[in-house]
Parts: sequence; C-alpha cells; structure tokens
Amino acid sequence: MTEYGRGYGSEPWHPEDPLYGDQGSSRSQEQQPQWDGQQAHRYPQQQADPYAQQHYNGGWDGAQGGQPPYDPYDPYGQQQPPADPYGGTNPDYYAAPDAYPPQHRHPHQQGMQGRQGMQPQQQYQQPQHPQHPEPHYDEGAGDDWRADPGPREPEPEHAFFADHGDDDGRDDLDPREEGRGGRERRGKKNKKNKRRSGRACLVVTLFFAGAVGTVGYFGYDFIVSHLGSAPDYEGEGTGEVQVDIPENSTILQMGLALKKAGVVKSADAFSEAAIDSKKDKVLQPGTYSLRKHMSAASAIELMVDPKSRNGLTIREGLRSGDVYKLIDTKLRLKKGTTKGVAKTEAKNLGMPSWAKSASKLKDPLEGFLYPSTYSVGEKAEPAAVLKQMVARANQVYEKHDLEGNAQKLHLESPMQLLTVASLTQAEGKYKHDFVKVARVVYNRLKPDNTETYGLLDFDSTVNYARSQSTLDTGSVDDLRNFNDPYNTYKFKGLPPGPIGNPGEEAIRSAIDPAKGNWYYFVSINPEKTLFAETNEQHERNRRIYLKEQEKAKE
Repeated sequence: MTEYGRGYGSEPWHPEDPLYGDQGSSRSQEQQPQWDGQQAHRYPQQQADPYAQQHYNGGWDGAQGGQPPYDPYDPYGQQQPPADPYGGTNPDYYAAPDAYPPQHRHPHQQGMQGRQGMQPQQQYQQPQHPQHPEPHYDEGAGDDWRADPGPREPEPEHAFFADHGDDDGRDDLDPREEGRGGRERRGKKNKKNKRRSGRACLVVTLFFAGAVGTVGYFGYDFIVSHLGSAPDYEGEGTGEVQVDIPENSTILQMGLALKKAGVVKSADAFSEAAIDSKKDKVLQPGTYSLRKHMSAASAIELMVDPKSRNGLTIREGLRSGDVYKLIDTKLRLKKGTTKGVAKTEAKNLGMPSWAKSASKLKDPLEGFLYPSTYSVGEKAEPAAVLKQMVARANQVYEKHDLEGNAQKLHLESPMQLLTVASLTQAEGKYKHDFVKVARVVYNRLKPDNTETYGLLDFDSTVNYARSQSTLDTGSVDDLRNFNDPYNTYKFKGLPPGPIGNPGEEAIRSAIDPAKGNWYYFVSINPEKTLFAETNEQHERNRRIYLKEQEKAKE
C-alpha cells in the first residue's frame, strides 16, 4: 500500500466495507484487534445476515465459514455481488450492504480517511430496522486525546499536495453505488484532479525556468564585467593632455582621473596594467603631461619611467624662489629665467582675486605653487609649468574653502589663512605637531596676549625676509631693529603673505587647530615637542632641549 492507504490499482481501499479486502477472513472475532484502547465487545456482536454471505462464487457456502475462494481477477478481494438473477430490484437481495451503514466521522476527520494507512475497523451495533439503519455512536471519548490512547490523527498534508477534496469524498459513496456510475464519477474527478495537478506543475516549471534564466543573465553579466578583460585602447595615443592626480589617490582613483581626461578607456584597465606590471606602488600623485587614447600600459610607462615621465617634484614648504630654480634646471634654462617669467606673468597664471589684492608681497606666487609632482616635458614653457602649479593650488584651496573658513576664524582674508598655514608648515618640525603649532600662532595674535604682546617672534619669517635658512638669526635686540614687513620680531600680527608653499596637512591644521593656551614650543626630538603656556615654562623646556642636543653630539 501507499502511505495514503490506497492500492496500486484504480480501485479505492475500503477498510469499513465487509465486501472488500479480507474482512471475511478466517480470523475469528476473538482474533480481531482492539482499537482505540476499547475492547472489541464494547459494541454488540453483529448478527448474522442471511443475505450477507450469498453464494457468489460457485460452490462456496457462507455457512461453512472461512474465506471465499480467491478470484484471480480480483486480487484485492473487492468482489462485486452478482446481479439479481430474477432481473428485479428486490431490496432484500441487497440487504447485506445496508447492514453496514457508512461510518460516521468526526468533522475533523472528514477528508482524511482516503489518505490514512490501515485504520482501525469501526464496529457498529446491528440496527433493529435494516431498512432504515442508524449508526451507533460512542460519545464517551469525544475529542479528549487523554481518553484515546490509540494512534493520533496525522497532521493534514500541505494544500499543494492535497487532492482538494475530490479524492476525499470517495469513501462517502454508498457501497451500493459501486457499479452504478460511481466509478465513472470518480474517473471524471481523477481526470479533473490530474488537469489541476498539470496546471500546478506547469506554473512551478515556468517559475523555476524564469528564475534560472534571470540568474543566468545576471551571472553572465557579472562574469563579463568582473572576470572579462577591461576595455582598453591600443598604442601610444595622440595629442597632449594635462592630468592632475590628487594626493593620497589610490590606483583606481588614478585610473578614474585618467579616464575622465580621455587618456585611458577604463579605470579597470589602468588598475589591471598597474598591478600586472608591479608598478602600482611606484605611481605618485602629481600633474602629468600624457596623451589621449593611450593604452593603460603605455600611460603607466609614461608616468613611472624617469626618461619619459619628466617628473618635477615640489616638496611641502618649499619657497617660490627655490621652485623657480628647479624649473630652470629641469628645462635647461638660464638661471633666473623662470623667476623673471613669474614676475611678469603673475597676473596671467590664474591667481584668485583675493590673492591679487595683497600688498607688500615679496613674491605674488608665494603659496600658490602647490607642492606635488608634475610632468614637465623637455619642450615645456616655464609659464605653462607655473600655470599647472597655480591651478592645482586653486583646486586644493577651493576644496578646503579658504574664504569661508577665514571668516569663521575672524581673519581679514583667505590670504591670511594661507599665511597661517605657511607659518605652521615652517615652524612645525613634524606633522603630528601642526595642530598645536597653529594654535600657538592664533594665541600670539590675540590682542590681550601678555606673553608676546601681539608679536609672533618667529625666526622663520626673518629667514624668509633675508632669503636664508638658519637657526642663528641673531639676538632678539638685533632682530627688533631689523626693518622688514616680514620681521615678526618687530611688527605685530601676520606678515604680508605666505613664507612658503604649505602642504594639505598644514592647511587643515590652520583651519582646525587644537585647543590650548600654549604660547611657546620647542622640539626635543622627532617624537617629542614641548609646549608651554608661560615664558618660565618655556625656559625650562629650552634647558631640556639643550641637554638633548649635547647628548646627540656625544
């Protein structure tokens, strides 16, 4: 049997019908099993019905007991009663089926009989009036599972696999309907159920087919976009284009900048070529002179090869005068050529309006030759190189909103904020001290400053004014008499303009300095700088500094 209690054929199994299966077997009533914890004698023994054991199969007499002969054409023992030999419709002739009325089921059991396995045989009391049989109920147990130690009813199966009630009703057919159209009705129901099952299978098949198709499409797209070769140009490219690579740019960001400028076809191709060539860690930020529609490999070679790259690096804090010398050397020009171009072409190099209004400047380009690496060809003009540097400075200053932050810090102009950044770069020996050094600058600029009385007292400004770089700037008395607007020992407040070209870290520190009341500082070693709020504390720190210097000489 299947797990639903059906046979392998098309006929249903009727555990309650004595005309089917082996209900007339040779086992005596004493051998019948006890169901639901109840004794078999709980229900009165059914009385013999003279019509229940007719002679259906030539020679067998029900009075002899035992099991009817096996019919090879009815392997499941579902032998049908013969037709009325008199051709009539004698109701008594078919009284045997009525002696066993249809089993009454609890409403929760409706629709489950056709699926369960071997069900306990229900026995009923013989009705007094066979013509109008009434079932006998046992209302003692009810639905209380504690009073019913027998097997519990299995959970209903999922609605998707259920037959939606058509097969459930087969046990509700009266046995007398067998052979009189019942089979035909069941056949139609089975066909209907098969059509429903077919439609359900079709829906499920289409669903999974669509899912597989969708996954296949996106999977193919993913493979092509991630595992396939990235789009790339071929050859060395044509023309010339300037590309600016910001500081701290990753390889992918470099590739995106090159793609935007039309140098390479895709950032992925640039990244793959850099990694394959093992030059991804050699590439540096800066401004490069490249060509359009280059292969990624060619662009990388031009950026890293010193012979073809023609890179010019400007370090942070370098003064403009030193930048001019580097350009002259790079372009093999006469000494002072670039300085002269800067002086005559300053207004045409793209300086911001707030820089042009400054007065008493030693060099109008000071602070605008942004420190970075630039690509400078052998035939480049000094003005073009200077213009690249000014353009890069404008980009960084706009990024940090020098105009807006100058107002927040109560400075007169963005030029003053840029000047504070240049002082921070020059005075701060180490970048991790920049935020505190910037705070010292702002504290000394306070009008109520009683430590330096509004004077910055920075040696770096004196060195700039004298175009020198030394620690021995002379005595304080001598410095007080040095008449130069950049001499912060003599003139209060900030100098007229920047004293160098600050880097991005110094700019950020000038915009957002640390909080503190420091007025003095001295660097003891690369890891330690001592800050002081009073001159007395500062003198103590200076003595520590001198001892460290003596130890270093030993």
